[in-house]
Amino acid sequence: MGGRSAEEPLPVLFRDERYVAVNKPAGLLLHRSPMDSRETRFLVQILRNQIGQRVFPVHRLDKPTQGVVIFALDTEAAAELQALFQDTRVEKEYLAVVRGHLREAVTVDHPLSDPDELRSPVLRDAVTRILPRATMELPYPVRPYETARYSLVECRPATGRRHQIRRHLKHLRHPIVGDANYGDGPHNRLFRDELRLPGLLLAATRLAFAHPFSREPLNIDAPILSPLREALQLPAWRRAAESDHSP
Repeated sequence: MGGRSAEEPLPVLFRDERYVAVNKPAGLLLHRSPMDSRETRFLVQILRNQIGQRVFPVHRLDKPTQGVVIFALDTEAAAELQALFQDTRVEKEYLAVVRGHLREAVTVDHPLSDPDELRSPVLRDAVTRILPRATMELPYPVRPYETARYSLVECRPATGRRHQIRRHLKHLRHPIVGDANYGDGPHNRLFRDELRLPGLLLAATRLAFAHPFSREPLNIDAPILSPLREALQLPAWRRAAESDHSP
């Protein structure tokens, strides 16, 4: 998955007697799922084998998304941290490359239903703060435009709905590059075929919360992996004239 060999260990970002956090590569499922029955490798299994003990998921990260994922090492620790996630007491930050130039910060307050609720879907509150970090323009025509424009954005979801960031950026008409479900086909193909950068350009870069047992503030940062790392090395990037009008 993502060029990772079976023997290469997952990068551990944090570990104590109750929790362990790792940097998940893109293309790796969290655990076994009927939605992707062909997969044989899973983050839970790999980490369990790596550290030699059972781990308990407390939140999720989509298969194509890279970045920080934290696990509990016992059921009590899992319940305590899950409560923090459910009560939105965990700060989450993501970076994404999106279509178009986002000129200033925006808060998307757009309710979402679960994508799996096909019958009588229920809309639930969903809020994401999105801030521009850089922009670029590439000399490739994408109809009806003569060039292709992109932004690097920082996303801070206040809620945790499924595919929230991906769907909110689509709602803004700035879909994430490489998003097979909510993205823009011509721009996805440009990155895949012309730039040799296939895959979702989205990374979970930071989790911050008060440790459920020590109460000490805990900040866990994840270095950016492929393919987003290579995308950010393109020379066309320019710092955005960002404006963060925090509510």
